[in-house]
Amino acid sequence: MTLRRRDLLKTAGAAVLSSALPRIARAANDPAVYELASFGNARILHMTDTHAQLMPVFFREPSVNLGIGAMQGHPPHLVGQAFLDRFQIKANSADAYAFTCLDFEKSAARFGKLGGFAQLKTLIDRMRGEVGAKNSLLLDGGDLWQGSGLSNTMRGADMVDAANLLGIEAMTGHWEFTYGEKTLRDNLARFKGEFLAQNVFLTEEAAFNDAPAFDAASGRVFKPATIKEIGGHRVAVIGQAFPYVPIAHPKRFTPNWTFGIRDDELQKLVRSLRDNDKVDAVILLSHNGMDVDLKLASRVSGIDVILGGHTHDAVPQPIPVSNAGGTTLVTNAGSNGKFLGVLDLDLAKGKVRDVRYRLLPVFSELLKPDPAMQALIDKMRAPHAAAYAEKIATADHLLYRRGNFNGTMDTLICDALRTALDGEIALSPGFRWGTSVLPGQAVTMEDVLAETACTYPETYVLSMTGSQIKDILEDVCDNLFNPDPYYQQGGDMVRVGGLSYTCAPAEAVGHRISDLKLDNGRSLEAGKSYKVAGWASVNEQKGAPVWDVFANHLRHGKMSPHPGDGVTLKGVSGNPGLAG
Repeated sequence: MTLRRRDLLKTAGAAVLSSALPRIARAANDPAVYELASFGNARILHMTDTHAQLMPVFFREPSVNLGIGAMQGHPPHLVGQAFLDRFQIKANSADAYAFTCLDFEKSAARFGKLGGFAQLKTLIDRMRGEVGAKNSLLLDGGDLWQGSGLSNTMRGADMVDAANLLGIEAMTGHWEFTYGEKTLRDNLARFKGEFLAQNVFLTEEAAFNDAPAFDAASGRVFKPATIKEIGGHRVAVIGQAFPYVPIAHPKRFTPNWTFGIRDDELQKLVRSLRDNDKVDAVILLSHNGMDVDLKLASRVSGIDVILGGHTHDAVPQPIPVSNAGGTTLVTNAGSNGKFLGVLDLDLAKGKVRDVRYRLLPVFSELLKPDPAMQALIDKMRAPHAAAYAEKIATADHLLYRRGNFNGTMDTLICDALRTALDGEIALSPGFRWGTSVLPGQAVTMEDVLAETACTYPETYVLSMTGSQIKDILEDVCDNLFNPDPYYQQGGDMVRVGGLSYTCAPAEAVGHRISDLKLDNGRSLEAGKSYKVAGWASVNEQKGAPVWDVFANHLRHGKMSPHPGDGVTLKGVSGNPGLAG
């Protein structure tokens, strides 16, 4: 038994919530980390935002996740010690490592990687076996097919095979749409579960031209909900796809479809399921993002639990939200395969009597890989294994992406763009997917692809005025920090290279960004033009894919860290969404 395994067995625990007693129960000295007490008569398992990471990974949780206005000081906008205090998690424990950024490098060496589909398969089978197959349901919240070199090459087909073996019975989507309609439908034809999305409709033109739809009368493109018999009760699962697909991604991928939150349509659907189909529970499988789900829960009644995703927030306890019909519990289950949500329901006729929820970290060294899943993964990876294993560089500092502002990985990408494309300034999208690399570890081609693999990776160089650059930063900042969650799209701030600025998140739109300066200390001039390099534009580009640009930069030994992230924050002193 390794040191890591001993440490995990001594310190890992499961977060438990009962609607009658909302508190965390710790099991710090319990060697049976994944033995859960029996409760209720229906178990729903939830995973989300795995981003095609079939293998165990390191992933550092954010040190900056600022909540503004009414969201300040409330989950999911808590990091570091504030997070531990709120959820009563012991410092330096395995759970502290899984859920926060604190002592990440030290804890990573102690507790190892998390996730991995072979390990997830073992854990899921155990959770289902405890209650019986007919008393459980496995759901995926989307962002399943994208985020690795393999999934990008196979256009998500690898993840369909993995999902089928895992036993996913229903899913919704986000990045899945960026493969385009044909690939999406081809993959769904092979998927053994159901794809649910109540909020995706045909455009007027597509409807006029009789474009394919689940329900031509309403214009709904996909099945909105399914009803499952679990534990002798009827449980409705509604799918809520990412509402802003044509805005956040190139419109050319989904030209015939419109998206949106559509809470009015959702309310009608919930009422129909309650009144006409006589279901005992309603679950929303959401890819809205947690802030959006919290607002939606206050506006739509009749939903018992929202199983949320998109914003990658790992929140151990559901957040209760009052509405006209009672209370809805809102969850969010992290990313990269690090966590498995276990929702146990005590169901009665027409209602949920009680709930128990655990968000289980998937410690890869505590879970024996499932042989069948591991064999499938090895088979799919085999043609590409040598290329993925290529050592591009050695990390001389921690490389990570996640956080509201520049992470060290994105700073390197910006350096690569500026160097290769001779840009004065670089802009890199605020994607939340991408794994972490520890100091002293090899940076492989697989790591490079885990940061960059998508269907619109082309790099570009554009001439932009200082005024245009400021407008871009203000626009993205408003998306991130708008006090109305319905105007947030869930990404982080655009990453910048060659530029520093001051950000005041709590200010009004158009007044958050100031004091823009180039690396040479000169102020950005509103009317002057600058050479700007970037990638992943919503407008079609012709440049080299960013993974080639990034890999070539690292091959030339350019790994030096930069002091800070180039951002000076203003007006957030004492905000518990900021650590250190």
